[in-house]
Formats: sequence, C-alpha cells, structure tokens
Amino acid sequence: MLKITLQYIPIKTDAAFLAIKQSYIHLTHYRIAFFVHVFSAIFVLLAGFTQFSKKIRVKFPVIHKHLGWLYVIVTLFLAGPSGFIIGVYANGGISSKIAFCLLSILWILFTALALLKITKKQVLSHRKWMIRSFALALSAITLRAWKYILVALFHPKPMDVYQIVAWLGWTLNLVIAEIIILNQFKNESKTTL
Repeated sequence: MLKITLQYIPIKTDAAFLAIKQSYIHLTHYRIAFFVHVFSAIFVLLAGFTQFSKKIRVKFPVIHKHLGWLYVIVTLFLAGPSGFIIGVYANGGISSKIAFCLLSILWILFTALALLKITKKQVLSHRKWMIRSFALALSAITLRAWKYILVALFHPKPMDVYQIVAWLGWTLNLVIAEIIILNQFKNESKTTL
C-alpha cells in the first residue's frame, strides 16, 4: 500500500489510478477527497495492524490507546468520508458506486460503534466492532488481491473486474470477520455485539 501511496508524491493528478479518472480530477471536491483518502488510509492500516496484538494491548496499553485513537480519528474524519466521496465517482456503474459508498458508510458506522463501546467500558463489544471495522479497512488490500487473482485466472474485461472486486473486496472480509468473532468470543455472552 505504501508503494501505491508513493506514486502520488509529489501530488500528481495523472498518476496510476488517476489516469482513468481524468473526467473527475478537475472537480475540487473529488481531487481533495482522493488525496485525503490515499494519504490517510495508509495510517489507518498501520495503526490498525497494531491493535490486534495482545502483546501491545497488555504490555503497552498507552501505545494501544494512542494508535487506536489515530485509527478512529483518521477513519471517522478523513479516510471514511473521503472514501464515500470518491465512491460516488467509482468506475463500473451504479453497482460499484453503491458498493464503495456502502463500504464507507459501514466502515464509519462500525468504527463509531467501536468508539462508543469502549467509552462505555464494554471492551468485548468494542473488540468485535473493531474487528469488523478493520476488516473493512483491509478492503484496500483485498480488493487489489482479488483483482490480481481474477485477472490471472479468468482474463475478464477491466470494468467487469472492477464491478466484482468493488463488492468482493469487502464483503468476504466481513464474512471472515464474523467467523473470527464467533470463534474468538464463543464462550462470551451472546448479548454483546
């Protein structure tokens, strides 16, 4: 992901993915949202990966808390909303637009619920919502992995691939997150979401 982010430094409006978004890049709100998303999402991923380390949570709770706040603030105020804006302009027609906008809405919602639960000291519920939230954050990686796999195996048209990975990149992540939650918390109360 860092390699993808670095393609846009210094700010380039015709690099990589933006080469096919030239009909929108002149729109100030799209351009701002795109660069905010690209440059903030990398921090979400880096902070997110640390949050699931029991060692960090137990031995370094202050680091866990600060990186958790970084994840939440960047997701709620930068990466999530900017993802929604660029989702409105997604390639692949209405299906892809709905997929990316819904992804952003759920990502913001799950992150907000995780924050709400931890402020109420509901740690187990907080952890479950963070698993769901991070599963959606990981769509940045899984979308690209699925794209590579689909192209390598089936050689579909580019727009067909995009329509498929727009959904596959995050829905399967959520299914896996729910399986993890069911397995990891099976002995806990069924009432905690």
